[in-house]
Amino acid sequence: MNIRPLGDRVLVEPVEQEETIAGGMLVLPETAKEKPQQGNVLSVGAGRRDEDGERIEMDVKVGDKVLYAKYAGTEIKLEGKKLLILKESDVLAILD
Repeated sequence: MNIRPLGDRVLVEPVEQEETIAGGMLVLPETAKEKPQQGNVLSVGAGRRDEDGERIEMDVKVGDKVLYAKYAGTEIKLEGKKLLILKESDVLAILD
């Protein structure tokens, strides 16, 4: 199934951070883990419109790795994957 976000929204697949402890292995339950703040952009909308109705192009594109606000967006589950739909303004940076 393909999802195309509307307006200035972005579909992101969160990247889980590795939880490693020196000297051993510690398993944290899902509820104790920090929410991820990095992810890969899977799809982008066409961009928002300004007051004159002109389309403003998106800064992010499919394939970008981004850093986003911790509690931003709406979490959805699609084909067994957890995904986020964010507004472009919730994206803080593009990681190189």
